Amino acid sequence: MKILLHPTYFPNVASFAAMVQNDVVWEAKDNFQKQTYRNRCYICTDKGKHMLNIPIKHVGGDEGRQKYADVEMDNSYPWKKQHWRTLETAYRTSPFFEFYEDEIRPLYEGTDVSLFEFNLKTIEVVVNCLGVEMPTAKTEKFQVDPTELIDTRFLAEAKREGKIHLEPYPQVFDDRHGFIPDLSILDLLFNEGTNALTYLKNQSLDFPHA
Repeated sequence: MKILLHPTYFPNVASFAAMVQNDVVWEAKDNFQKQTYRNRCYICTDKGKHMLNIPIKHVGGDEGRQKYADVEMDNSYPWKKQHWRTLETAYRTSPFFEFYEDEIRPLYEGTDVSLFEFNLKTIEVVVNCLGVEMPTAKTEKFQVDPTELIDTRFLAEAKREGKIHLEPYPQVFDDRHGFIPDLSILDLLFNEGTNALTYLKNQSLDFPHA
């Protein structure tokens, strides 16, 4: 089936399972919303669940709401260096970090400005690592209630995490924190490596109503 999905920053595992199991159309005409995975993702460090947040340039109130596609990342702050250092520290002992780091590190060395396009890049790198095709279809207009697509845009809402049950898999710090579900796809990739695609295909996705 065809689903409607937001491109987010190294999407969570549930979003990637939805991508792998369905044909995806990217929502490209919506307004930017705070408190979503559009500019954040969660990983697991030795201290537990940890947020990686991309700073964005905020538009003045006179201009009203920003379109997601127009949002620019605030590169005056060295967030890329910080995010990469955090990923290295969190996952250098994981089974597959060294296997994939050469694909992922360049994302943190570029001069990207558009949040929307950068998020698509993070997704493309991961789908290449998984050996699946990158979805390229995008919406041409915004619809509150899509008629021809299954609406899974709620997967971008950080406050709605945990709505889809995911099977546990080994994590670097599960001896300290137990299994932490629905982290960024990077957590699954670094821990499961070549088994990640099989895991994603086998998750039961009973989408709740948004």
